[in-house]
Order: sequence, then C-alpha cells, then structure tokens
Amino acid sequence: MSETPSTPEKLTPGKPPVYRRSSSGSPCQNLQLPSPIITKRTRTASTSARAMENPVVSGIVKTFSQSKGHGFITPKAGGDEVFCHISDIEGEYVPMAGDEVTYRLCAIPPKMEKFQAVHVKIVNLTPESGFLSWQSNTNY
Repeated sequence: MSETPSTPEKLTPGKPPVYRRSSSGSPCQNLQLPSPIITKRTRTASTSARAMENPVVSGIVKTFSQSKGHGFITPKAGGDEVFCHISDIEGEYVPMAGDEVTYRLCAIPPKMEKFQAVHVKIVNLTPESGFLSWQSNTNY
C-alpha cells in the first residue's frame, strides 16, 4: 500500500479513518502559504472603515476567473489594473470581461503601495458574454 496523507490505512465502520504520513515524514507537505491579499473575511474593522472612506470609482472588468477566485479591473480614470477578490463582489452575477463596475480601493499590506478593489458592484452587464449567476453556475 502506498503511503500518502490522503489514503486511509484502515477503515472500520463507526470509527474515523486512520491516515499514515507520507514517506517524507513531514506533516506539512501539503500545506500552502497564506496569501498576502486581505479578503473581506480577514480584513480588520479599521481597514474596512478606511476603505469606506475612499471614494467610489468605476472601471471595466478586464478578467475574472470564478474558479481561481479573482480577477482584474481597468480603472476608467486610467492607471494600473486593480486586483479584485471573489469575496469582495456584491450582487448575484459573476463579473465577466467588459462588465462595468463601481468599487472602492483598499491598500494591500504589508507595504500598502498597491490597491485592491472592494465593495465591487456590477453596474452594466456585457450582454455578449452572457450573465453567469453565482448560485446556478449557468449563463443567462
């Protein structure tokens, strides 16, 4: 039997499965480093308050991957593309390339030099790409 962290060694009804460590012996083999991007779930109250003080700006969705959970927005006023995390999208539709959105900017730690879009709302859907709902996962 191959020793992998995801393969149970022994299955007994009514008892939890027993797992073996991989041959490397490291319990941290499958762990990933945390992302430096602050999501709505982990954002502090003070960071959220600062973001709400920023003006609402508009832009066009350049890309958005529902499976990866993020995308980028091109600001209408020009400048660098802005990162957008899936947890900061408000509304029932998945953003698609070409959709017009409004958002606020929130500095990304630790250097606070770049920004991400928060409180993202779609204000004009692009009919050519269809409308993808979060719940149904189908185009309308």
